Amino acid sequence: MSARPVVAVVDYGAGNLVSIDQALTTVGADVRIAGDAAALRGVDAVVVPGVGAAAPAMARLDRQGLTEPIATWLAADRPFLGICLGLQLLFEGSDEDGATTLGTLPGRTVRLRDAPTLPHIGWNQVERTRAHPLFDGIEDGADFYFVHSYAGAPPDADSNAAHADGLVLARTTHGQAFVSAVSRGALVGVQFHPERSGPDGLRLLANFVGLVRAA
Repeated sequence: MSARPVVAVVDYGAGNLVSIDQALTTVGADVRIAGDAAALRGVDAVVVPGVGAAAPAMARLDRQGLTEPIATWLAADRPFLGICLGLQLLFEGSDEDGATTLGTLPGRTVRLRDAPTLPHIGWNQVERTRAHPLFDGIEDGADFYFVHSYAGAPPDADSNAAHADGLVLARTTHGQAFVSAVSRGALVGVQFHPERSGPDGLRLLANFVGLVRAA
């Protein structure tokens, strides 16, 4: 691999591609905007950004022939970052609109519980449940930028077992606490938007690019 890994940012009409492209380029990646399966060939990592609801997002992935290649990539445990909706799509389904999603991770996307306001928009603390190189150099409890009303909920996410199995990585509180970052193998996902989160967001993306190089 070159010093600048090739990172495919999936374009399915559900994300701010300019911001994530610029951020990843700044931290050392060569970005390829991927609107079809052919654009995923020969890349070193896949990033699925996104805002919006699960059902139309899955429909767009299906129409563009991206659902199966992404599922195959995930099954092979190759470097992957899901951002906001891109994280939610990794679960088995969404309570927002009843969509069946990729099913890579156990659990469903559920509405934030006891939230004082919805959507949850703005800066909030991300409190880690365990160490992970994705957060190297970032203070525990650092603020990141959120825009969402739903979040992925793994089974028994509130138990110590969920942390021990290598899935739940961080939590954030807006009403009740929700899962704001996950990791499993080469897969990582965050509910916040690192590309809109200032220096700590750039550091997180740089850490992801470093993980891609190491892989």
